[in-house]
Amino acid sequence: MTIFSTPPSTQGFNYPATRRDDVADDYHGTSVCDPYRWLEDPEATQTWVAAQNQQTTHYLQDSDCRAILQTRLIQLWNYPRYSVPVKEGNRYFFFKNDGLQNQYVLYTQRHLEEEPQVVLDPNLLSPDGTVSMVSRSFSKDGRLLAYGLSQSGSDCQEIHIRTVDTRTDYDEVLHWCKFPGLAWRHDGMGFFYNRFPAVGTVPKAEENYYNRVYYHQLGTLQDEDLLVYEQPEAKELSFTPLVTDDGEYLILHVTQGTNSKNRIYYRAVASSEPFIYLLDKADASYRFIGNTGSIFYFHTNLQAPCGRIVAIDLHHPAPEHWQEVIPEKSAVISFVTLVCDQLVVAYLHEAHHRLQFYTRQGVFLRELALPTMGAIAGLSGRCEDTEMFLSFTSFLYPPSIFRYDFMTEELTLFRGAEIQFDPAGYETQQVFFTSKDGTRVPMFLTHRKGLVLDGTHPTLLYGYGGFTVDVLPSFSVSRLLWLEAGGVYASVNLRGGSEYGEAWHQAGMLANKQNVFDDFIAAAEWLIAQGYTRPERLASNGGSNGGLLVAACMLQRPDLFGAVVCQVPVTDMLRYHRFTVGHYWIPEYGNAEASPEEFAYLYAYSPLHNIQPGVDYPPILVTTADTDDRVVPAHAKKFAAALQFATKGNHPVLLRVETRAGHGGGKPVAKIIEEQADVYAFLFKVFGVPRLIV
Repeated sequence: MTIFSTPPSTQGFNYPATRRDDVADDYHGTSVCDPYRWLEDPEATQTWVAAQNQQTTHYLQDSDCRAILQTRLIQLWNYPRYSVPVKEGNRYFFFKNDGLQNQYVLYTQRHLEEEPQVVLDPNLLSPDGTVSMVSRSFSKDGRLLAYGLSQSGSDCQEIHIRTVDTRTDYDEVLHWCKFPGLAWRHDGMGFFYNRFPAVGTVPKAEENYYNRVYYHQLGTLQDEDLLVYEQPEAKELSFTPLVTDDGEYLILHVTQGTNSKNRIYYRAVASSEPFIYLLDKADASYRFIGNTGSIFYFHTNLQAPCGRIVAIDLHHPAPEHWQEVIPEKSAVISFVTLVCDQLVVAYLHEAHHRLQFYTRQGVFLRELALPTMGAIAGLSGRCEDTEMFLSFTSFLYPPSIFRYDFMTEELTLFRGAEIQFDPAGYETQQVFFTSKDGTRVPMFLTHRKGLVLDGTHPTLLYGYGGFTVDVLPSFSVSRLLWLEAGGVYASVNLRGGSEYGEAWHQAGMLANKQNVFDDFIAAAEWLIAQGYTRPERLASNGGSNGGLLVAACMLQRPDLFGAVVCQVPVTDMLRYHRFTVGHYWIPEYGNAEASPEEFAYLYAYSPLHNIQPGVDYPPILVTTADTDDRVVPAHAKKFAAALQFATKGNHPVLLRVETRAGHGGGKPVAKIIEEQADVYAFLFKVFGVPRLIV
């Protein structure tokens, strides 16, 4: 049976008529209806999407402040932004955006004082800036660059090879790459890379399985590439190649989806012998740091939820022979690298970074004082270098590049940020609150100085809570609009991340996912109880897994939020694994089809399946993009359609579908500004925030 239905009009909202089909699936004896299954088909939904976009545009353009918001965003965004320089051979490479360029441009220079030269400008590859460079790897001497291009934000990449000095590309182009590792041999004659099967060689549903490692010889066709490793009997595994800094070993980082527990295989670069399975139990996370000959250094959480550093001798690899270089501490090891023959260790202390230096033997040398409570957004340097570069940021501290000299032990500002915003009138503080089960949870608050806690302030609460993602202090140009208008920005460190180690992650995954929602709800309740805001002035925001978060919390506590911005969300927890790379997330979420137990807890919180008819849900803006091949737009479409059908009252349910864009990576600056202007126009209109004077 097919039913065409238009929900009751609310505040002038005549939502597009949305077909409801008589579709149901059986999950372990439970029948689950899926009336919007047809919205999974991108071709069949084009007219419907156009109607949804038209309605959303009309609502947002009607806002009396949207044009002002966009003008102010353009002003704020228009400042030079840099990546950390990376030294390869005798050259430095870095990315720069002059301000409003859609894509960052890659530059090189032999000395830090000389005029840099353009290596590659992605802005010249498409008229609308929707072609982006999303991966890159330089040869050991810095003469050659292998780089991946993405069209319209897709995770799929085409790999090209460029000669740096002449800015010319080799003829060959490598296809069927998604999240590739590119690892050059030190002779510069070719590189290892991983890819998926060619389209048409496996069933369409399996195109994101059967990852393989190949070796590409420069100047040859992809069809001639040498197969280096595959494991067809374990089609769900992926293999990311890495060549050690001494050029001697080829390492494969072996993963199953987003599971943080991985494997490590290796062999000599020049060998054709089978790989040696050094770490093959998938019992913990192992991140390769570097090596001294046959001694391999790893950052692992094996028997150490907060992380430790171990050295493994390839000649005696059994665990009883491992040397513990740096034992586990109360602070979590965020990342480790080797620079100037020293272990540079970034620790997470109460959800912000601290940087310490150790010898290879684990002897503490010093701690580097960072500018404020914030995060290291990038760090570069090799074992043989006597300098390193780092990018530092915080909520009121735009990303700035610093240079550290190991000989003088001095940290100096290398490239600052000159933005048209004065942070002097604002402040960030860290607070702690108690979640439903008594767990202590941290949250960062940023707002004007001298804020009076009278419950009147529009407040934006952000969270993520999953996949070991650490939500650290970070800078956002668009967020400044909120602060300038007197808003409070709250960023909460939910369980599911790894701010407090693997135990914190596991407390928010699989059957424990409800803890994440409880943490977020408790954060909202704390903000209200402390007088920062009240429910009708509190907005929630999250994207991807964070979109799942805010959708679930809105459904569980509609009384708690005055607005919701739900971006590129995962909402169909029973079918998510059927789309593109959704099966990667099974270790984090579970599989409703394969397990009755996992179906039970997924069904209990799945946003699509927990919408109740007649509930007065808060105003919500759901965003997605038509070429998002990570979290497919079907999640957002089905969720918005179901909400529009069920809603009552005068609150809008809006869907915004971006064109020629993906999950977020590589999105042109022009599209980012347009989207952020819409997001804040929605919030300002719902909350009646006073018009900005700019």
